[in-house]
Formats: sequence, C-alpha cells, structure tokens
Amino acid sequence: MLDCRNVTLHYGSSQILHGIDLIAEAGQVTCLMGCNGVGKTSLLKAISGAHLASGGSIELGGADISRMPSHARAKAGLGYVPQGREIFPLLTVRQNLETGFACLPRAERAVPEEIFELFPVLRKMEGRRGGDLSGGQQQQLAIARALVTRPKVLLLDEPTEGIQPNIIQEIGRVIGILRERGTMAIVLVEQFFDFAWDLADRIYALERGAVSLSGRQGEVDRAELLRHVSV
Repeated sequence: MLDCRNVTLHYGSSQILHGIDLIAEAGQVTCLMGCNGVGKTSLLKAISGAHLASGGSIELGGADISRMPSHARAKAGLGYVPQGREIFPLLTVRQNLETGFACLPRAERAVPEEIFELFPVLRKMEGRRGGDLSGGQQQQLAIARALVTRPKVLLLDEPTEGIQPNIIQEIGRVIGILRERGTMAIVLVEQFFDFAWDLADRIYALERGAVSLSGRQGEVDRAELLRHVSV
C-alpha cells in the first residue's frame, strides 16, 4: 500500500533522513521506533507531504505521490495524525470530525457511525469544544478525524504520548480492529516499547536518520531491538 524508496529529507542545509526504505502493507501495523531526534516524525512529514522529501520516491497504491502537495495526498488516501494532535480547540467534536470532509467527494461527506462505535466517548462529547476535552479524548478525536477521510494509509505519530493508561489501551484496541479489517496500512511512530512491540507486524528502527534494523515481528530479536531504540 505504501512504498518508500531511498527517501532523503533536508531542513535547510541539514540532512535529516538518509536513504530510507520502508514498506507498509494493508492489514498490517508498521512500527517506526527509535530515540528522540532520529527522524521518525520527519519521515511521517515526508510521507504526508507536510515537508517535501529532498529525494527518493513515495508510492501509494502503486502511484507516485512524491511531489504531490499534502492536501492532494490526503485526497489520495493518506490519513495523518500528527504529534500533539492538532485538533481545533474552539470547534466542537462534531465540527472537528467534519473538517475531514475536505478530502471527500460531496456525496460521501458524512461521519460514519463506526467512528462512534470505535470511540464511544466522542458521541457523549459530540457538542463539546475540542479544547474542553482531556488529552486522551483529544487523541481519540484526532484519530477519528483522520478516519473520517477513509484513508488507505493511516500515519500515527506518538499516539500514546502523555495519555493515561486506560486510553492507551483503548487506542491499542482500535488499532487492532483497524488492522483486522485488512483494508488499511497503519504506520505507527511510537516510543512506548511494549505498546509498539505488541502491535507491530513489521518493525523499523531508526538511528541518525537511517534504518538501523528492520524486519517482520517474528524476525526481529526483542533484546536487539531494545538496544537499537534505547539511549
């Protein structure tokens, strides 16, 4: 579903990513792991178009999207939940969800009932402003907003950061449900090791902007991975 080849990225004169190769398949969770500052978020920005890659190719479903602007990638099927959530604090939960309509044809502009089945708390909070929600509720709203766009690939950047344990369990449950449906590739950036390890079908460890270890879950040694992603 997602195929990144030799992706490089610069911020000004500084090179952040060095020839990243990554594959994410439908019905699987692909985990990007590593310490702070190794390029995980930068790679998601390159994939989503929030910051254009300097080189290499990014394909979505076999189509090259490397030079597309971010809004075109969203319409093509990339859903992005950035670090920090970035919900609209003055809009209601319902209005936040409806911002995802911009990616959809007019006939499909409706919030699917399954959104509230996945995140029951959002139904209860539907009329509340986003800024009045707890951090965990805002994270659920950010994921739900991305799902409204019917993505082929869902990019999740640190969804457990600053979230209480019961909400982390809920987010893990939702990711598992989405994986089991088999229609979506999920790319998860995560520093909570056990959370990522339990969900991962394929793992990439990054160090200094390059892949230092990769493989399917059964091929990667847990202890070796810990050495690659620990300070």
